[in-house]
Amino acid sequence: MTFEPATARLLPDGRRLYLSHGPIDLVVEAFGDPAEVHRAYDQAQAVFPAILPTLAEELSLLRRPMDQITDAPNGPVARRMVAACRAHAPAFVTPMAAVAGAVAEYVLAHMVRGRHLSRAYVNNGGDIAVYLGAGQSFTCGLVADLHLPALCGQVSLRAERPARGIATSGRACSGQGGRSFSLGIADAVTVLADTAAAADVAATLIANAVDLPGHPSVMRTPARDLDPDSDLGARPVTVDLGPLSSGEVHQALRRGEREAARLRWSGLIEAAALLLRRRYAVVGQPLMLAAA
Repeated sequence: MTFEPATARLLPDGRRLYLSHGPIDLVVEAFGDPAEVHRAYDQAQAVFPAILPTLAEELSLLRRPMDQITDAPNGPVARRMVAACRAHAPAFVTPMAAVAGAVAEYVLAHMVRGRHLSRAYVNNGGDIAVYLGAGQSFTCGLVADLHLPALCGQVSLRAERPARGIATSGRACSGQGGRSFSLGIADAVTVLADTAAAADVAATLIANAVDLPGHPSVMRTPARDLDPDSDLGARPVTVDLGPLSSGEVHQALRRGEREAARLRWSGLIEAAALLLRRRYAVVGQPLMLAAA
């Protein structure tokens, strides 16, 4: 498997670094002394080009369900993916559920190593790894529909809390414009967790749980019919969603809310916001605030 060379450039604002390689697109920003920021960006650029080829070498392994993976992979990003997913055994999940978050946190770890920064983040398509110095915080907005990019809420990470990862999954990240598929019907599920990889896989599983099994308004097709290489194989993924009553929306959200609460009490996430048809459920208030 061959790839075009990785590219790096500053965005027009002159503050953020854009890194691109095949399907990976990162927006990176660091805060601090300009010389330290410059060195941090150099460190991110140095480690970035090897990520995609290294993942590709183990792609067949990373597309397997976790119950079929007994040995640790070789690549550093792949090891983060497997570790994040293994915490959810025996649920069906493949390491690919954590790939975006794992890439973001790996680049962030190399970017901040040895640097004196107040804050930094790596945003991989909405899955975000965050570094916070003492007393710092990081706030970002929530968007439930990529076609109507209006804020529907916000999420804040604070230095005194352990969460350093934000991830979003659901239909807004699949057939409506993203690169992955969802087994559920949530418009979006955003999760806070200790790491970006942990948030990534948890958001996937909670979004899958927001569902109405067998409902005639939920249109599904086998994942492999949409992408022959999908790690989901013949599992039916949601491709469209018809009319739902208010009660049905509530029922679907409650299923996801129970899964989010279970993961929170297991220590796997800190908070989650679940959105479906302009209604929401929040687990872990007041860490995630849904807008009116």
